[in-house]
Amino acid sequence: MIPIVKPIIGEEEIHAVKEVLQSGMLAEGRVSREFEKQFAGYVGAKHATVTTNGTTALSTALEAMEIQPGDEVITTPFTFIASANTISMVGAVPVFVDVRPDTYNMDPTLIEEAISDKTRAIMPVHIFGNPCEMGPIMEIAEKHNLMVIEDACQAHGATVDGKMVGSIGHVATFSFYATKNLMTGEGGMITTNSQEIHNRCLMIKNHGRGPEGGYTHYRIGYNYRMLDIVAALGVVQMERMPVVVKRRRENAKAYDEFFQGIEQATPQVVLSGMDSAYHVYAPRILSKKIVRDELVE
Repeated sequence: MIPIVKPIIGEEEIHAVKEVLQSGMLAEGRVSREFEKQFAGYVGAKHATVTTNGTTALSTALEAMEIQPGDEVITTPFTFIASANTISMVGAVPVFVDVRPDTYNMDPTLIEEAISDKTRAIMPVHIFGNPCEMGPIMEIAEKHNLMVIEDACQAHGATVDGKMVGSIGHVATFSFYATKNLMTGEGGMITTNSQEIHNRCLMIKNHGRGPEGGYTHYRIGYNYRMLDIVAALGVVQMERMPVVVKRRRENAKAYDEFFQGIEQATPQVVLSGMDSAYHVYAPRILSKKIVRDELVE
């Protein structure tokens, strides 16, 4: 059977990691800065900062957005638990809005009824790499003076009207876990066009340390820094991204054609103007008469 995930690790990745090991500079440094620069350019965001993983990227971003204990953040119940967990980690309350049954993404038509006087932000999740309806979500956020944090941890390379996810909301987060389209084993990234949010992220992930370095600390912070060993994998993987996403879309097209001949089973719908990154190809089976494992085979 075709494996669901097989990380692509070639001689280029091995050489890049070996170079870092031989340099003796293993902690976050020059290679991490290069990875951030490349990723910001790829996404189309002004700023990017690496973290230890997608979960710390989410919690750091929420703190940088100044989400406070007792605040409410609207998100989806159909996602990996880190989305809701990180909201709770900063003392806020996750408020769930149901998903559309065809896209599996947050239904924008249900968001406004979930907004209260405690709501501070909306966290759409581009589930399985399929972009959310960011246009209506951003309009609702602007109308109600809310922040938007894109959970793009599964959506490297996905686009909305030609614009990369991760550059649409006020801030966005990505995961580079070993199964992701772009992987470093573990790792995360925060992207934003806001200098203020970016500066806060830099402090929060590095013990509250100021931009001047040294031992001047301005706030509570954590050790969420990425190793340059890890970043070296990311730099090489960035070069693979166009090919990886292209191949995933080609594979998805073949699966779509297969499911045209299967009654009571349908692929996840990708809306007009959007391109999924197809982190996962997840069809929906609508009949108990269909045996899932037989269909997979």
